[in-house]
Amino acid sequence: MTKIFKHLAKHWAACLVIIALLLVQAYGDLTLPDYTSKIVDTGIQQSGIADAVPEVVRDSTLQVLELLMTDADAAAVEAAYTQPGGTDNALSSAASLQKKLASPYTVRLLRGDADRDTLAEVFSTPDIVLYLASAQAAGEGNAPDAAALDTVTAQFAAMTQMPGFSRDAVQAQLAAAMGQAGESELSGLSAQAVLLVGLEYQALGISDAVQMNYLIQTGGRMLGLTLLMVAAAVLVGLLASRVAAAIARDLRRGVFRRVVSFSASETDKFSTASLITRTTNDVQQIQMTCVILLRMVAYAPILGIGGIIHVAQAGSSLTWIIVLAVALLLALITVLMQFAMPKFRIMQKLVDRLNLVSREILTGIMPIRAFSREQHEEARFDAANTDLMRTQLFTNRVMAAMMPFMTLIMNGTSLLIVWFGGKQIDAGTMQVGSMIAFITYTMQIVMSFLMLTMVAVMLPRAGVAADRIDEVLTTEPAIHDPVPEAIPGDLNQHHWNGEVAFHHVNFTYPGSSEDALHDIDFVAKPGQTTAIIGSTGCGKTSLLHLITRFYDVTGGSVTVDGVDVRQMPQSTLRGLLGYVPQKGVLFSGTIDSNLKFGGENITDADVRTAARIAQAEEFISAKPEGYESPIAQGGTNVSGGQKQRLSIARAIAKHPKIYLFDDSFSALDYKTDVALRRALKAETGDATVIIVAQRISTVLHANQILVLEDGRIVGKGTHAQLMESCPAYQEIARSQLSNKELDLKGGEA
Repeated sequence: MTKIFKHLAKHWAACLVIIALLLVQAYGDLTLPDYTSKIVDTGIQQSGIADAVPEVVRDSTLQVLELLMTDADAAAVEAAYTQPGGTDNALSSAASLQKKLASPYTVRLLRGDADRDTLAEVFSTPDIVLYLASAQAAGEGNAPDAAALDTVTAQFAAMTQMPGFSRDAVQAQLAAAMGQAGESELSGLSAQAVLLVGLEYQALGISDAVQMNYLIQTGGRMLGLTLLMVAAAVLVGLLASRVAAAIARDLRRGVFRRVVSFSASETDKFSTASLITRTTNDVQQIQMTCVILLRMVAYAPILGIGGIIHVAQAGSSLTWIIVLAVALLLALITVLMQFAMPKFRIMQKLVDRLNLVSREILTGIMPIRAFSREQHEEARFDAANTDLMRTQLFTNRVMAAMMPFMTLIMNGTSLLIVWFGGKQIDAGTMQVGSMIAFITYTMQIVMSFLMLTMVAVMLPRAGVAADRIDEVLTTEPAIHDPVPEAIPGDLNQHHWNGEVAFHHVNFTYPGSSEDALHDIDFVAKPGQTTAIIGSTGCGKTSLLHLITRFYDVTGGSVTVDGVDVRQMPQSTLRGLLGYVPQKGVLFSGTIDSNLKFGGENITDADVRTAARIAQAEEFISAKPEGYESPIAQGGTNVSGGQKQRLSIARAIAKHPKIYLFDDSFSALDYKTDVALRRALKAETGDATVIIVAQRISTVLHANQILVLEDGRIVGKGTHAQLMESCPAYQEIARSQLSNKELDLKGGEA
């Protein structure tokens, strides 16, 4: 996991922006339940009246209410309200609303500079309870309405006109009455005061307008908050995708560059199939995980912690339900992960195996058909496919089993909240909207753990993929350029002739205990052809690989014009070489692009000359598109001989100082072989030519022939010299050519 975070750290600026946007999104998610609670509790149950302070109140009602207040409270209320048309325009919208309603009453408006909390306490005093009780009595025991409120108001107004009316006496009488009020009446003073405001709005005829105004305002805020959340979510998704795609791009680029720099030993160590899987499937796993880390893992703690804070602030006694749900969820995750984790660790290896088998079958489809091994290969592929399928089925079943249990936990949690919350609503200690908000916060907390669980399932596989990619990136190639201090100072100005010399070279393949080449010592001079011949597995190709530095010698040295190849930059060394591998490899494109593969300085004339020398001009000209004829991947749309000739032409077009032909004439017929070598001799008059071959006819006229046997030189000289002195060469020659062809008299060597 640390490796994944290391890659994310390179994009720290984008990650910080994503976290900021997630905070905005979480704020919206955590605020919406509060608005939902307000809509239910205030907008519906309280008809849009948020507190006990009326926005609009009739003068007659206000005068009666002031009679029931203390002098200080009455003064505060009087100072807070002003008549319409005054100089105070703090609530001009409320004034406009009142004018539209065209109420016949004298109306006072709340001034913007009033302390609303203080006024709410004033309007929620015990005096109001008596006022409402009188209104309820006027309503003949039913719930008070606007008419009952007007009746009580008129009674109080008439009382003020009676002789001997004293405000202090009214206050004393009220205090005595409140002493007889029940405890339930005293505990709901705020709700009773809100009811009074509702009755006043009914009397004014604006109750529906007030409720609709509150619902529209609250709903508008919810809509605005939702749009903000949508924008934040879209931006988070966009940035997370771009960051993950950039990480995947950099990983693929890094892996490709590292693989291109690998020597053959590193490529053999990882295997081609595994390197392909690491570059594709493993990188995709990391890319997907990075998106989830930025989108879900970073969001889940923010949402979960925010939900816990909101629940704690509410002070609900139902918190134990959240604790129970989280505990059950963690227990479920722990049990399931114990079964799933080991399978995730081996899944990538099974993908490697399937990729390997698929490549082998597709590459060897012709031999498979030729030997009628289709059923055997189908069984081999089916075995690898079935192993991967069983592992994936197991992990998928574990995940499928997880979802019903999590759904049960979430729905059970909702059921417990409704059950115990309903009891609290019945007891009057919780409102319906508060319970709805509590359910929402609980689901958010549980969903946070659920998101972390889903990520925990993917992280092991992504961690394995990150380790596999890091293994490639941290593997140092065995073949590397020398340090600048080790490079000869005059190397850039050196005039290269192309003389190749082996000085008592020994070579052992990595992991092997025996030498593949032992005490190889010879010189290949410019203007001459050096041929290497021997039985299969004697080390001919290995010898050429030491010149190209596909491998480095384990003893002795290989030099070009007296400079050790290990002291030369690889680009300099390979710029001198024209290499034709044992297996001709062409790249997807055209014939022209393949022949110009050796460098950008190769001209069309060079291409056509090289094709003529390689005896490829005839079949190229026969194609309708000529040099622009398409070449499929690997050259599968040309024959073996054509592929070999194009590979030879590609090396010739480069005009190298040293030609290396690794059994490159084996697919040519004898006539084409002779014509090609004759034309090649004329083209490479001043270059060094080293030919690896198994056919005597190919090396017959070489200036120097090396005979290899078990990695040792057992013969060196011309054809005539070797026919006299080298039994191994004689055996090869006699097995391929007749005495007449060998120009031997009487069949003697």
